Amino acid sequence: MVHESVLANGLRVLVQEVHTAPIASVWCWYRVGSRNEPPGLTGVSHWVEHMNFKGSTNIPRDQVKGIIEQFGGYWNGYTWIDQTTYTETASRDALDRMLFIEAERMARCLYDPDDVASERTVIISELQGGENDPEQLLEQELTAAAFRAHGYRHPTIGWLSDLEAMSREDLYGYYRRHYVPNNATLVIVGDVDTDDVLRRVEQHFGSIPPGELPVVRMTPEPEQLGERRVSVRREGTTAYLKVGYHAPAFGQEGFFPMLVLDAVLTGAKGVNLWASFRTPPPQRSARLYRALVNTGLASSVNGGVLPTADPFLYVISVTANEGTPLATVEAALVAALDRVRRDGITPQELRRAITQLRARLVFEGDSVTNIAHQLGYFATIASWRDVETFSDRIGAVTVEQVAAVAATVLRDSHRTVGTFEPTGEPAEEQADAGSGAPDDIPTVGPTGTEASL
Repeated sequence: MVHESVLANGLRVLVQEVHTAPIASVWCWYRVGSRNEPPGLTGVSHWVEHMNFKGSTNIPRDQVKGIIEQFGGYWNGYTWIDQTTYTETASRDALDRMLFIEAERMARCLYDPDDVASERTVIISELQGGENDPEQLLEQELTAAAFRAHGYRHPTIGWLSDLEAMSREDLYGYYRRHYVPNNATLVIVGDVDTDDVLRRVEQHFGSIPPGELPVVRMTPEPEQLGERRVSVRREGTTAYLKVGYHAPAFGQEGFFPMLVLDAVLTGAKGVNLWASFRTPPPQRSARLYRALVNTGLASSVNGGVLPTADPFLYVISVTANEGTPLATVEAALVAALDRVRRDGITPQELRRAITQLRARLVFEGDSVTNIAHQLGYFATIASWRDVETFSDRIGAVTVEQVAAVAATVLRDSHRTVGTFEPTGEPAEEQADAGSGAPDDIPTVGPTGTEASL
């Protein structure tokens, strides 16, 4: 059972008691991501996230890691298109310290000019490392081509020119505008007592004043009227194909049928960005695996339906086998998609997809960290109560609904195609440059900071 309360300053607090082990997980979520960034400040949300690990008024920068690690705990954070979040999971004895860290992060980070300068170097290195990853570069280029108006078109890490020009005042001003209690959700799950947690939360967060939230006016993406193509030719040894289609937002009617359709096409993944993509999906019976991998055209094929506040992309990624022209791979992929768009899926495929997706939901709730992530994530883009409905909503999907969403989403005119053609062996220095790239699993997914701290 989840207990929800809202402090006088607007901070939403969600507490769920799970007494299976003496552990607690704390997540603090902010409704700000790369979609909120104005021209000239792309990447600011992610950079702010980095800066918020650099110490505060009452936590010296060299002690941030130690506060949690002395309890044998784990900490991290990530930024994506709709949100920024921070987490600690440790023994329940560390709860007060975890709440202290998040209250400091919300109200009292410092943004020392020297830290800003050093982190600029780290983030630009991270960006360049990502650009030396062919798949990540192609995903970035495809997304930018698929979106022309909506803020989802910007990479979470930002564009290089903005990162080079951004000032300490830009970063700190963005932090102060968005890191306020009435723009946040605090989630605590684990071996805790709800009343005790709420008293501690009030002590740490109750005196932080609310802020005046910026007005968010997001331009809806106009309907795409024809296929778009992106072609990248760079050093490398492997050819990649990515095909993106405009897909429903989480709150739209077609989301769960689209989730089932992807399970049929590329294997069931689930809806947890923190956990779902770290375990390979069951693909032996997936349509695109059989059409591309079993036939020897490709070494891998993957897809994913990601829960977002506004309509995003359904991207299918294919790694071509050596010697196979990308045009041949694309023709086979499009033919398979045209078949499902024309004929839909079978009742047997529907039953298998539902069973596999429901199994993934079970694994997504296998730890207090995952449970807390889901509550906070969906509180940010919709409602935390949606988490309780996933199994039923997946089970209610029909063959007719999948056919309808396939016919709507998989239209030629809504398609953006990206190809990466390798030109030869990469230079040694370029092959080594990827060490700073984000380590999150979905290629289009969150940009984390753990590796750079």
